[in-house]
Amino acid sequence: MPESVLFVCRANLCRSAMAEAVLRACAPALGVARVGSAGDWAATRRPPMAPRARAALERRRYEVPAAWRSRRVSANDLAAWALILAADREVLAALPQLWPDAPPHRLRLMLDHLPACAGQEVPDPYFSTEAGFEAALTLIEQAVGGLARV
Repeated sequence: MPESVLFVCRANLCRSAMAEAVLRACAPALGVARVGSAGDWAATRRPPMAPRARAALERRRYEVPAAWRSRRVSANDLAAWALILAADREVLAALPQLWPDAPPHRLRLMLDHLPACAGQEVPDPYFSTEAGFEAALTLIEQAVGGLARV
């Protein structure tokens, strides 16, 4: 298991934020020292997590600090993390533009550690229903479980 994991999605309001909360809950047991999240298009005003993402996490008893705010990924961030997991292929394709010399094994999709889901994306629930957030969170929980077997 890598000692630090950064999750990245578009705006850092749903998928990567939920993934951060899920891994943070089990990080000590897995030996992960640092967990973070960011977005490749995150707003500079740093809004809070999408309310439906927060609600989905809270229904499953994950803790989300009240002060949590989204942030934009930077070239400095990428160099500082052992593993960077993107929510979808578009985000994954954008990351090497920030970090051109990135070793491929450090930039992966969130679901790549699940053999049955490797190469698949976590759908963006932002414009979906509550069920879309629940489905995304279930995939994220499975992805974190897959990381535990790394």
